[in-house]
Amino acid sequence: MKPSLTLYLAAPRGFCAGVDRAIKIVEMAIAKWGAPVYVRHEIVHNKFVVDSLRDKGAVFVEELDECPDDRPVIFSAHGVPKSVPAEAARRQMVYVDATCPLVSKVHIEAERHSEEGLQMVMIGHAGHPEVLGTMGQLPEGEVLLVETLEDVATLAPRDPTRLAWITQTTLSVDDTAGIVAALQARFPAIVGPAKEDICYATTNRQAAVKAIAGKIDALLVIGAPNSSNSRRLVEVGAAQGCGYAQLVQRATDIDWRALEGVASVGVTAGASAPEVLVDEVIDAFRDRFDLTVELVETAREDIEFKVPRVLREPA
Repeated sequence: MKPSLTLYLAAPRGFCAGVDRAIKIVEMAIAKWGAPVYVRHEIVHNKFVVDSLRDKGAVFVEELDECPDDRPVIFSAHGVPKSVPAEAARRQMVYVDATCPLVSKVHIEAERHSEEGLQMVMIGHAGHPEVLGTMGQLPEGEVLLVETLEDVATLAPRDPTRLAWITQTTLSVDDTAGIVAALQARFPAIVGPAKEDICYATTNRQAAVKAIAGKIDALLVIGAPNSSNSRRLVEVGAAQGCGYAQLVQRATDIDWRALEGVASVGVTAGASAPEVLVDEVIDAFRDRFDLTVELVETAREDIEFKVPRVLREPA
């Protein structure tokens, strides 16, 4: 007899519109120009997705100087500094920008505030590609990065009365709210975005985890270790009282010993994790347990972003 277990499946989960668009861009570029097509940085942070695209003819590199001049190159969904497309144009390369439109929105905000003479404060994680891309929209020194409340306390802007704040799109909603409050307390004149920068998908997936947290003994988040939004889901689950919250890339990564004796498990997936990996995890649980699956849906998403026109035109 298999032990009984209830699996609470969070919704929304998995691919967001920006990720779906970025993957389509790579696939359409290969179909249009043939292989190889070069991609600067992982198109999205998920090994399964990257390996699948590599099998179709994508070549993943970290810098533009690894790309030949005569093959197309795609910039990842996380965005790139302005210097990257400028260099591609100088080399007369064919390039396609797969930056998520919601990340591009943050870029535009930063430029607009800078044109008004405001120095930017960006809330984000140092070294993350999205942060590097956003900070690279403006000259060095025009964007100050803060990661923690302690960073806010030591911030030394050029003029404390001439500031604006923006954020990485994949942060913890709750943690970011605390940092924003600290910025506003220390710099009362600081200007914020008209609409928060944390994207709808990040917000929705964190809300779905909160909705199942009280029902479960353990939480599994399907996603990559370098996926910011996936790591935040683990943190949200732990903050909501999940005794065990773990990031797994796929079913083979599940630590079954850690789940011995549990009666209920929550499963969600980061915004760059495909649904096939969710199905794989559910099947692994079904092999070991008398499984009941319950869907907990907190929002419905119907957003779709168009791919660039160059890919919709005949070759």
